[in-house]
Amino acid sequence: MSTDDATAQVRGWFTGRLPEGWFTGAPEIVRDREEIAVLGTLPDPPADTPETERQALVEGLARRFREETRERRIEIAREAEHKFRQKVSWGVVCGGETVMFTTLSVPVMTRLRQAERQVLDTLVAAGVARSRSDALAWCVRLVGRNTDEWLAELRDALRHVDRVRSSGPDVHS
Repeated sequence: MSTDDATAQVRGWFTGRLPEGWFTGAPEIVRDREEIAVLGTLPDPPADTPETERQALVEGLARRFREETRERRIEIAREAEHKFRQKVSWGVVCGGETVMFTTLSVPVMTRLRQAERQVLDTLVAAGVARSRSDALAWCVRLVGRNTDEWLAELRDALRHVDRVRSSGPDVHS
């Protein structure tokens, strides 16, 4: 099964399993090897909400949703984790802001040369990050934010490779 097919299966399962009325539409499903992130869209604050109030209102709406749905989300996550063998994290989108309730933090081993370690150490010394690990995560977020278009093209190319690979002959027989 291709990555796209597997994600579509997960998306369909969650769309069918989540209670009606939780979100304004089908949830966005973001998957990697370790985690399924379920992002649902809440109704936006009224357009006439003053900007000074808007952020607090979004935070309040997200917090209320989180508290009111906690038990059901845990139940649904347990079912999904058993079915798909991946951890589930939750978040909402409201007023253009994404608020994650839970996320999985996965250790990643890497080898860095001295010049690369010095970059991380500079970020730590400057107070940008608390540790090398935090500094590396900061760098990854910065690259991701500044190369969204390129990363989207790369992901599209990988999906194409998955489709071609899945339609080829089975060489493991």
